[in-house]
Amino acid sequence: MKSLTTKQQLSQYLQAERSTGATIGFVPTMGALHRGHITLIERARQECDIVVCSIFVNPTQFNDPKDLEKYPRPIEADIEKLEQAGCDVLFNPPVNEMYAGNEQWHLEIGELEHLLEGAFRPGHYQGVTQVVFKLFDIVKPDKAFFGQKDYQQFMVVNRMVELLKLPVKLVMCPIERESDGLAMSSRNVHLTPADRGHALVLSRTLQQVKNEFGAADIFTLKEQAVTAINREPGVELDYFEIVDGVTLHVADQNSKSVVALVAAKVGNTRLIDNMILR
Repeated sequence: MKSLTTKQQLSQYLQAERSTGATIGFVPTMGALHRGHITLIERARQECDIVVCSIFVNPTQFNDPKDLEKYPRPIEADIEKLEQAGCDVLFNPPVNEMYAGNEQWHLEIGELEHLLEGAFRPGHYQGVTQVVFKLFDIVKPDKAFFGQKDYQQFMVVNRMVELLKLPVKLVMCPIERESDGLAMSSRNVHLTPADRGHALVLSRTLQQVKNEFGAADIFTLKEQAVTAINREPGVELDYFEIVDGVTLHVADQNSKSVVALVAAKVGNTRLIDNMILR
């Protein structure tokens, strides 16, 4: 696996590959890789000739400096995982390689930016679009692979691709879960054993909603879910919503796709999860 740290190195390398007709698959990450990330690498390998993974903890998408500071960065372990997964190129730039001084960025992505996660993390999606645009501009991938766990983030990046007419196909890959149902996340390392037990209420509740979807109305399902999560000690619910998978507004009979999304603080760690119901 090639490990590159500058835009110029990466551009030159990929330009040479592209000139031979090779297709480029890209998996952008913030590192602290787990099985979920590795499935994205594997999917990219199936669909593209060259697989590029970026590891960059992007400062502009953190609202809380403390959260940025404590974000896990086990780079040696990450490199080992990528090599085992057959990744071709790691792009691991320093912050000053990605950002030059006081850059301004604002992309008008509409209400997507302010719903659900956007309401709890103001400015977060501007930071996401800013860095993903930069990465797409450097890598120029044919396909980019994202996890379903960040469902709203996928929609935001998709909106950016439409608005800026970027020539990349986005692929959403299913959530990877631990054997007990917990959605894999880089943040899980911060959970104490007790927290980890309490965190299971999120996936358990989503599964229950999925099982009962269609038999009960959406309002009732949401009420029951909120009650179940609020009963769990050590868990502070931010939201549980059953929404239209395209608009993120509350779902109704006409919604062709329906997704249940949840965000909660478990101990000191904020977790998100979701399940596609229809």
